[in-house]
Amino acid sequence: MSSSEVPPAGNEHAVDSVSADDNARDGNGAEENTAEPLRSVHTSNLPEILEHLGCSIMVTTYQAGRLVMLRAQNGILNTHFRSFDKPMGLAVSDNRLAVGAANSIWEFHNLPAVGEKLNLDSDAPLTMRHDACFLPRVTHWTGDIQIHEMAWVGQGTEAELWFVNTRFSCLCKRSGLYNFQPIWRPSFIKNFMPGDCCHLNGLGLRDGSPRYVTALGETTAARGWRENKKDGGILMDVESGEVITRGLSMPHSPRWYQGRLWVLESGRGGLGYIDNETGKYVQVIALPGFTRGLAFCGPLAFIGLSQVRETAVFGGVPIAEKQLEERTCGVWIVNLETATTVAFVKFEDAVQEIFAVEVIPHRFPELVNEEKDLLDGSFELPDHVLAGVPPKMRSSE
Repeated sequence: MSSSEVPPAGNEHAVDSVSADDNARDGNGAEENTAEPLRSVHTSNLPEILEHLGCSIMVTTYQAGRLVMLRAQNGILNTHFRSFDKPMGLAVSDNRLAVGAANSIWEFHNLPAVGEKLNLDSDAPLTMRHDACFLPRVTHWTGDIQIHEMAWVGQGTEAELWFVNTRFSCLCKRSGLYNFQPIWRPSFIKNFMPGDCCHLNGLGLRDGSPRYVTALGETTAARGWRENKKDGGILMDVESGEVITRGLSMPHSPRWYQGRLWVLESGRGGLGYIDNETGKYVQVIALPGFTRGLAFCGPLAFIGLSQVRETAVFGGVPIAEKQLEERTCGVWIVNLETATTVAFVKFEDAVQEIFAVEVIPHRFPELVNEEKDLLDGSFELPDHVLAGVPPKMRSSE
């Protein structure tokens, strides 16, 4: 898809989104009331962009304890919320989705038949019919490792889930025996110790393998990264162990896309790439928030923005020194070919910080993590087992 095929920029006056959080149910099927308001506004063209691409967006906000699904619904953005305990990392591969939470990793599988069942039981219009339904399959307890970005490495059922273990300053895989299996650490980190020395945070793949990481410092002391957080950030090559770029302001979300290594310089609200010749960061656009969470589709970049405050963590960082009204929280869509913002959704009230952003190749997905009746009656089984189940029972189950 080229820039000429992208729907035109939306009106600057924003349109209220439709929140589906008030339809969420607890584990017993009862209506669940949200304590804090969850409201958003968006540019008028954002639903058209999602419909044009045939996708939706998933966002995590650990501060509000929500996973947010952004879906197009009759020209309006449907914002669907699911509750988790401090959700951060997201990883999508084939029909699997992983969510990193406060002390665990949740793995979900897409069961299209369950989505079809929900459609049969619903009077919703065709534009709100589910084309995917993610149900929990595995919960892996990691302990409080301050899990950050995650990625599936490999294909199909053989894919392994890698994740950033920020507390131990390393990359890990899930283990059937341990809370986590350390695989790689920066060369300046001599031991696996729970000190959050460099605040390792971002993980990027290249040709399907873990290749790039970002960190907020190059230190060995516990929480030592805080002393030079304004411009002490680094981007590293996992294969060689070398630092590619220094002097970054709180970098996040390294991504290899269309022959370039992209990264967010969060402390300055920037999206940019690394020059292949010099290793220098080249800013493409500055946005009105702490940039964290990055995904791509065609010529478009989907970027998470957080409304950070002047605190011990963010004090002295350029973006935190701006007036609060100049910073916002949401997802901004940037056309890489023109380096311009083409659309956005802005969260208000309860949602103030975002971590991960992922483009999901489904128009109207559902994710279920608490509805007991639905989970009790839905099964994922081998084909030879399902072959013996009568069709009528298959559809009902």
